[in-house]
Amino acid sequence: MNEPYEFYEAGADYVRTRMPFAPQIAVILGSSLGPFAERLQNTVEIDYHEVPNFPVSTAPGHAGKLMFGELAGKKLVCLAGRFHSYEGYDFEQLTQPVRLLKLLGVRALIVTNAAGGVNLAYHRGDFMLIADHIKLNGSSPMRGRNVDEFGPRFFDVTRMYTPELRALAKTCADELGIRVQEGVYFFMPGPQFETPAEVRAARVLGADAVGMSTVPEAIAAAHCGYEILGVTLCANMAAGVLPQPLSGEEVNEMAEQSAPHFSSLILGCLERL
Repeated sequence: MNEPYEFYEAGADYVRTRMPFAPQIAVILGSSLGPFAERLQNTVEIDYHEVPNFPVSTAPGHAGKLMFGELAGKKLVCLAGRFHSYEGYDFEQLTQPVRLLKLLGVRALIVTNAAGGVNLAYHRGDFMLIADHIKLNGSSPMRGRNVDEFGPRFFDVTRMYTPELRALAKTCADELGIRVQEGVYFFMPGPQFETPAEVRAARVLGADAVGMSTVPEAIAAAHCGYEILGVTLCANMAAGVLPQPLSGEEVNEMAEQSAPHFSSLILGCLERL
């Protein structure tokens, strides 16, 4: 169940003693997209395990650090590594990083991931701006007692992924010559990749990409009132689209290859925020 407000404040109190400034914007970095954080200037790093009540990232390709720094004239904090339900965390536990960021002063969240392409018009290496999501499994991260300090019991998610931020990202991508799609992200809990039948069902329901993260964080962020920009890297085509089997190595390889374009796109967005 959701912990009381003091649980989250304990982590924030510790981070405030170490952080160099109050960040305006947070970036959650998905699988192997951590190199973006290397662009930060005047950085201060805090390992997750040092922060009271904070989860520890166990997924490959996730460094497990809060990284404060400046970029494009903005004061940022990057979460180099995220948490997933397949690691054994309850959905309610996945709210902790987002709520910590809210207590630190963050007003906008850029959330990223590597996922499988479901839309047959997509290609491996495409970026997709998340316009909406589908989550049909597992509980809500907002289950249990409501923590009123973060947001209301019932809250609207019609504009969860902020349309104005998507428009800004499209403009940046056009100027940079980066191919971007816009679509619906389908959440599956993993850690196994989806079956071909599940991917076909997701396509029928209107999904364009499928992945194992992001949605619990976005729900928690919507509860907190963040503006949200979601960016998906289609690191592979989902099961059944192509004849070859899927692998985590393929996902990480594509993410590493796409890191320069990803960094350029996020940097362009930051310059306009």
